[in-house]
Amino acid sequence: MHPTIGILGAGRVGTALARQAVKAGYRVRIATAQPAADIDLLVNIVTPGAQAVDASEAAASDLVIVAIPLHKYRTLNPADLAGRIVIDAMNYWAPVDGVHDDFEADARTSSEVVAQFLAGSRVVKSLNHIGYHEMEEDDRPAGDPERRALAVAGDDANAKDLVRGFIDRLGYDAVDAGPLAAGRVFEPTTAIFTGSYTAPALRALVQHPLAA
Repeated sequence: MHPTIGILGAGRVGTALARQAVKAGYRVRIATAQPAADIDLLVNIVTPGAQAVDASEAAASDLVIVAIPLHKYRTLNPADLAGRIVIDAMNYWAPVDGVHDDFEADARTSSEVVAQFLAGSRVVKSLNHIGYHEMEEDDRPAGDPERRALAVAGDDANAKDLVRGFIDRLGYDAVDAGPLAAGRVFEPTTAIFTGSYTAPALRALVQHPLAA
């Protein structure tokens, strides 16, 4: 049985990930800050096969993807997400989203800031460096030499393994970038964020981020 996927956020990124996860055979729960009944019609139309639920139910899934605007991360309920594997698919990109002191005044990566807020969760950084439209267009079967790769960073090896398996089922190779702090090499404006790479090329960039 595949784990249940919970997606917090029903914007373009969240719904694209939901459709791809449904396509891969997962049971998908999607939620926003609104009651499930308020988004049920939207989910049925935009992400057929996914289930609209309240945020607490989505947070109770085996694997939870946070795909909300990063400046809203404090609207998450740390208690609901305690003990859960959480994929941080968010980005801090001041020229696009505005300046936010939580990230400007902190030398850590945005994911490390989020992980401190979600102190009881096992946070993994990934799925932030692929466009929502590309998520449904670039997938390829395992073994395809042109298969696109996505980087994964986290401090919990078991959590990363589960996330890497999920990414593989979505149609992408997963490259371990190292600890959560290593997510810096695929934040906005980096070569990894702005490009598309196969696993060998991505591994080289992860190891030598200034090579491109």
